Parts: sequence; structure tokens; C-alpha cells
Amino acid sequence: MRYGVSRTLAGGALAAGAAALLAACGGSGNTAATCGDAKRAYERYIGGVRAVSASDAAQWRRPTEELAANLSGLADKASDDGLKKALKDQADRLRAAAGTVSTGDVSQLNATLTAAPDELGTACR
Repeated sequence: MRYGVSRTLAGGALAAGAAALLAACGGSGNTAATCGDAKRAYERYIGGVRAVSASDAAQWRRPTEELAANLSGLADKASDDGLKKALKDQADRLRAAAGTVSTGDVSQLNATLTAAPDELGTACR
């Protein structure tokens, strides 16, 4: 799949998923706040990657690593074990995808971003 097409697909999937991420956010402790912070992290990521050239794969690495770091930090603060695990898993997959996206392979990033709304949405309920 061409890089620009993959970028469009990933951005579209994330935009739709980020909007629905907190549809039923509840839970105990700081779950609602953590889910809200995760949603904002994804929204910043979407805005950041839209400004990155689709033809320069190396530019995708930094925003993807930043999102992974943000999610990892949120996982450390999460009081709910399910949410903590979902955030850590997402951060780990994003870190792995950041390495491959810098070489032009966006398949891992697309898979990670496509799964994120369901995984985090489930953990945020």
C-alpha cells in the first residue's frame, strides 16, 4: 500500500475512533480523566500527522513516539488495571510501529491505530 494512502486510512480511522473513545467512559478512580487525556493525546497525534508529509516516512517517527510516550505516562497514572494494560499495550505497539514507519512500512502503524478505538474504548467503559 502506498504511504499516502495508508496515512489517510490511519488518520480517518483514528478521527472516527477518537470521537467515540469516551462515549461511555466511566469506571472507578481516575478512569474518566485518564480516558479524556488519552483522547486528547490521540487528537494531538492526528493533528500532528496531518501536517507531516506523506512522502517523508522519517517524519512520522517522532509524532508516533510522542504518542507512545504520552500513553505510557497515562498508563503509569491509571488506577484501573484494565485501562493501565490497554494503554501500555497500545504504547508498546506504537513504539514498535514507529521504528518500521520510519523506513516506509506503515502496516504495523495502521493495524495499531485501527485497533486503538475499540481497545481503549472498551477499557474506558
